[in-house]
Amino acid sequence: MTYCLGIITESGIVMASDSRTNAGVDYISTYLKLFDFSLTGERVILVSTSGNLSITQGVINELKKDLKISEGTNLHTLSTLYEIARYIGGKIRQILEQDRSWLQQDRIDTGCSILLGGQIKGQDPELFLIYPQGNCISATKETPFLQIGETKYGKPILDRALSFYTSLEAAAKCALVSIDSTMKSNLSVGPPINLVMYEKDSFKIRHRLQMRLGDPYLAKVRKFWEVALKDALDEMPDLNWLYDCQESQEDILID
Repeated sequence: MTYCLGIITESGIVMASDSRTNAGVDYISTYLKLFDFSLTGERVILVSTSGNLSITQGVINELKKDLKISEGTNLHTLSTLYEIARYIGGKIRQILEQDRSWLQQDRIDTGCSILLGGQIKGQDPELFLIYPQGNCISATKETPFLQIGETKYGKPILDRALSFYTSLEAAAKCALVSIDSTMKSNLSVGPPINLVMYEKDSFKIRHRLQMRLGDPYLAKVRKFWEVALKDALDEMPDLNWLYDCQESQEDILID
């Protein structure tokens, strides 16, 4: 299992991922899941993967191969980010068609999904979620984030604290807290944490971090968030225990 997320704001894009692929009592493995295919000055292309590792690695290898041999259709020749999303979706289908029957014989889950974020010169930044079937959806002003993998633990902070008009720096902090909250609740998500912040119209990645197990800033963020939540709980208004005993006007009308 893994957890990756992308956030789009009026100022740019934040993408983040953990690196854990398997967890058990005596076996934990880590692999990079956030990839940068940018062409400085022309386009920024960030790809994050979740799901069956052999499938997603196959897709990443195909993307790299097409760039290396200057295939006519590749990440640097397609004219829109939507076309790139469909191109990546086609690569997912290609790998699945080759491997699905053999994997299913051993009941191996072939599920996978990919986040694509970035900007092509002359266009606005965009963020897409690409499904294993090859189709995709995009983030919007109303829904400025997309998640893949173990999404449920990190979603509440995004729902409550994030909007399209959140500052890029605040969005990066929000992404980090979302991943840390997921790590706190699920052993299958873990460091190193990779975080990228892209500023709109810069066409260059200037801000990236990798935080390993025991990273002092990551520990500081976790402690700060836990204290802030406890303080907020202490400051909440006390429950009105008499409220439940009072017959509401709605109950009277129903009777």
